[in-house]
Amino acid sequence: MRQFKGSLILLTTAIIWGTSFVSQKLGMNYIEPLTFGAARFLLGALALIPVIRIFDLLNKKKEIAVDEDRPEFKTEDLIKGGILCGIAIFLGASTQQWGIVYTTAGKAGFITALYIVIVPLLGMFIGKRTKLLTWIGVILAVIGLYLLTIQEGFFIQKGDAVVLIGTIFWALQIILVEAYIDKVDGLKLSFVQFLTAGALSAIAAIIFETPRIYDIVACAGPILYTAVVVVGVAYTLQIIGQKYTSSTVAAIILSLEALFAVISGAIFLNESMNPRELLGCFLMLVAVIITQIEPEEVLEIE
Repeated sequence: MRQFKGSLILLTTAIIWGTSFVSQKLGMNYIEPLTFGAARFLLGALALIPVIRIFDLLNKKKEIAVDEDRPEFKTEDLIKGGILCGIAIFLGASTQQWGIVYTTAGKAGFITALYIVIVPLLGMFIGKRTKLLTWIGVILAVIGLYLLTIQEGFFIQKGDAVVLIGTIFWALQIILVEAYIDKVDGLKLSFVQFLTAGALSAIAAIIFETPRIYDIVACAGPILYTAVVVVGVAYTLQIIGQKYTSSTVAAIILSLEALFAVISGAIFLNESMNPRELLGCFLMLVAVIITQIEPEEVLEIE
């Protein structure tokens, strides 16, 4: 029952993340990418404040005794880790938001999902082993990406290429989170990284764009959804859901974000894909799933 509960919570998270690509696409009808990012992340950081407060109160009630061997979180780790993660999020979100102007929400969702394949590859540079299933996933992902994005004459569309670049930064952010998550409070790390990403987006927007208050107000719907629901709600649900499921099951369920991006794009934006692109999506989804499978865990081998 606990496993089912966790899976249901994570499925809800994947649905929210997937449908957020529609909001991001709609947001570009009102404001420019960097301005959207600034509003989204700054408001998202504010949305996390009451969540952090609630979790702090709940944790205090659960504390019966303090374990002397328990490591203490250091403020400098929180700040350093949050800023580094925030820079990665800023670069990833900015390129993703720019690219989604020129491609569909569904394709952007699938290309972004490749970060799960890229993460273990980047891990090789810091001495982590890459298992056979990962290499099989990489091959499938490359074939799928080719079918999804490469046009006749070996030409990749501008939007797809930009979103793909952003995927590298999303993968880097995951590696940074992994490096700091045991040193700091997860929600507080998220707050600092979103605050950093929002501040950098605001500075860049002032330099490269022309933010207007009335345009931001007109874009209130997409901004509120991506900030409050995606950042505040979905991130919290992810933390709760992963308490009841294994990391492998969690990763597989969350990877369905790409599938929900395509479904929501078709429903709300009337987007469609040809058979070649659909085959590419299928191969990429398979690649994302198998790279997260741990045979020992699936077969329950000790």
